[in-house]
Amino acid sequence: MKYRLLTLAAVLLMVAGTSFSQVLTSKVDNSGILNDRRTPERIKEIITHFTAKEAQFRNALKNYVFNRFATVQTVGMGGQITGQYRRDSFMTINEDGSRFEKIVFFPQPTLQDLTVTPEDLEDLGGVNPFALEPENVDKYNFNYLGTERIDDLNTFVFDVTPKVMPDPKKTKLRLFSGRVWVDIEDEMIVKTKGKAVPETKENKFPVVESYRENIDGKYWFPTYVYADDELVFNSGQVAHIRMKVKYTNFKQGRSDVRILDDPGDPTPSPTPKKPE
Repeated sequence: MKYRLLTLAAVLLMVAGTSFSQVLTSKVDNSGILNDRRTPERIKEIITHFTAKEAQFRNALKNYVFNRFATVQTVGMGGQITGQYRRDSFMTINEDGSRFEKIVFFPQPTLQDLTVTPEDLEDLGGVNPFALEPENVDKYNFNYLGTERIDDLNTFVFDVTPKVMPDPKKTKLRLFSGRVWVDIEDEMIVKTKGKAVPETKENKFPVVESYRENIDGKYWFPTYVYADDELVFNSGQVAHIRMKVKYTNFKQGRSDVRILDDPGDPTPSPTPKKPE
C-alpha cells in the first residue's frame, strides 16, 4: 500500500502518543549549546530582527533564478535502496510569490512505499527549506536556548513551536516545528531542523535539516536539505526514507522571457561542509 508523502523539505511530527518536544530532543544534539544569559528585551530584539530579515530575503529571491536537484529514496533492510524519485529543475520565484519550474531531468520513479505528489513538489520549490513564512511569524512561540558554533559561524539557537496546532480538517495551513540557528553577526537564519505540522493518520513527515549559504554577500539562501528518517503510520507500516535536495547556481537577473529560454545549468555542484 502506498502512502502520500507531503512537505518533504521542511521541513515534521507527532508520532501517536509522543509529543514533539520528546521526539525533537532525541534527534537534536544539545551538547554544543552554551546557555548564556540574555535579557528578555535582547531576546525579543533578536527575534524581531531575524524574522524581519526572512521577509527581506524572500522578496530578494524573486530576483534570482536557481537550480534544484531533488532525490527521495526508500531504504530497505541493511540500508539497501529500494526505490528512488529524482527531479532536477530550473526554477524562479515570480513577483506574486508563485514558483516557476522547468524540468531538466526526470527519470521514471521507482519508489515502492511512497508517492510524491504535486503538493510535495510545490513545497520543495521553496516553502519548507525556508521554515518560517514571514506572514505566519505571529503564530509561533520562540524559546531561546543559548549560543552554538556551527562550522565557522557563531549562532543563536531557538526552538520554534506553533502557538496553536492547525486543524487539518479546517485549514490547509502548515507550520514549522523545530529548531533554528541564527548567525550572531548577520542575525539571519543559517540552519533549521524540524518538520511541517500538523500530521494526519495517512500523512507523516521526516525530520528535515536545511542548511543555508551566503549568496552575493547579502542573503542566506537554503542550498542543502537533508532527511534520513522512519515514518511510522497508524496502520503499523514503517517507511524508511532518505532525501537530499540541493539548490544551486543562484543568479540575479530573472525575467519571464528568460525563464522560457534558459534552462540553467543542470549539473549539480557539491555543497561544502554539509553531511552526505
